[in-house]
Parts: sequence; C-alpha cells; structure tokens
Amino acid sequence: MSDVMTAVLRELRFDEHGLVAVVAQQHDTGEVLMLAWMNRRAIEETLRSGSVHYWSRSRATLWRKGESSGQTQRLVEMRVDCDGDALLLLVDQHGVACHTGRRSCFFRAVRDGALVEIAAPVVTPGELYGKD
Repeated sequence: MSDVMTAVLRELRFDEHGLVAVVAQQHDTGEVLMLAWMNRRAIEETLRSGSVHYWSRSRATLWRKGESSGQTQRLVEMRVDCDGDALLLLVDQHGVACHTGRRSCFFRAVRDGALVEIAAPVVTPGELYGKD
C-alpha cells in the first residue's frame, strides 16, 4: 500500500458498517453529481486506478462507476473533511451520473412550497443499462 493511501485511510472514521459517505462533484464546474459510499477497498481501488469505485449498500459489493452504464468518473482529487467521516471527490464525469439518466442525482428542488423537478433525463435508464 502506498504512503498516500495509508495516510488517507488513517485519517478516516468509517461507520459501523465500514463505510464513509462520499460526495462526487464535477471538478471544473462545481456541479454536485451524487452521494455514495466507499469502504476501504473502494478507496484503495480509486486511488490505485484513478477510476472511481464505490460500495453498493443494496448489492453489498464493490462497483466501478460506469461498469454497467458506461458513464464513468475519473478521479481528479480526493478531499477528506475535518472530522474524517466524509469524502469529497472532484471527478471528471463522462456522461450522466444518475441512474435515472440525469446529469446529477440532485434533480429535485423545493421551490415555492413544492418539490419540483429541475432537470430532465438526458438519456433513459433503458439506454444506459440495455433494458427496456
């Protein structure tokens, strides 16, 4: 394990499931893309390869962003928050980040007392995952 990887892992406070929250942000525009989770192995694979890996809580498995959709994230910079219990990943997002086919998972906003959709899908989930 590299010195950088060891230093990062030493600073993190994982939850009782061995996970840390991660916010992915487009590096050049500041657009917030998604919230996900990482375990030690996801962090190691991301730092080693430069391709962002996450831990899927629903499938209980490691996954590389874009492995089934082709919508990949390349790591530009990893930041650790002050408490060590969250990460900010500055990424270069290729395609959409959300499984709904939108650029960002944050496509709904509370406006004038109502929850409104502020971004339409760019691509259908069927097109992303080869399903209808």
